[in-house]
Amino acid sequence: MSQIPMDPVVRLRGAVALTGRFPALSGVDLTVSRGEVVSVVGANGAGKTTLLRVLAGLVPPRSGEVLVLGVDLCQEPAAVRRRVGLLGHAPSLYDELTAKENVRFALRAAGVAAGEVAGALERVGIIGRLATTPVGGLSAGQRRRVALAALVARAPELWLLDEPHAALDPGARELLAGLIAGAAAGGAAVVFSSHEPEAAAALSDRQAVMGGGRITELRSGSRRAKLSSLGEGDSHVA
Repeated sequence: MSQIPMDPVVRLRGAVALTGRFPALSGVDLTVSRGEVVSVVGANGAGKTTLLRVLAGLVPPRSGEVLVLGVDLCQEPAAVRRRVGLLGHAPSLYDELTAKENVRFALRAAGVAAGEVAGALERVGIIGRLATTPVGGLSAGQRRRVALAALVARAPELWLLDEPHAALDPGARELLAGLIAGAAAGGAAVVFSSHEPEAAAALSDRQAVMGGGRITELRSGSRRAKLSSLGEGDSHVA
């Protein structure tokens, strides 16, 4: 496996990726450091989901510089999958398995040693009967929480969240904000897409605006200001 030093976690320069013959990414430049939260906003078809899937090693880039965790994904697109966690817009859960069984299965599938499954479920509010209920019988919001628990249990170095606010009530949105902040505080990098620029900016150190398969603007988020107001201004943000 060809690696370079792992700072930053993500480094894209002129990244191009295709969906069929269509250039879903047409020259993306982006750098994300450890402990940083970056939100990606833009209209449908702007390339947000493709960007996340490229970073997860699920869509191979066609050209440009694409480095994730020190790995050149143009050469080895699958090499980072165990170290990256992607929560898609539609959670990948098995309806016949319970919440606990789904989290355990996600850990095994990722080749990760069994983590604290019960603790991860408790953090997202899936406790008691909910933890032992087949997820096919849970609400959309509860299913989203189970998928989040699988991500928490894996504790990846790079969190990738595609529209993570979908199907979440206000309480669950507050929970999500805490999970994102906790992941960043623990040294992970977080990149998430959103159709809600203002809500996303509140969770972000920086916000990338996408259009036509590339990043057209980089804005400052408000997370850094919040940390500073809490006396945490020395938190690492590139």
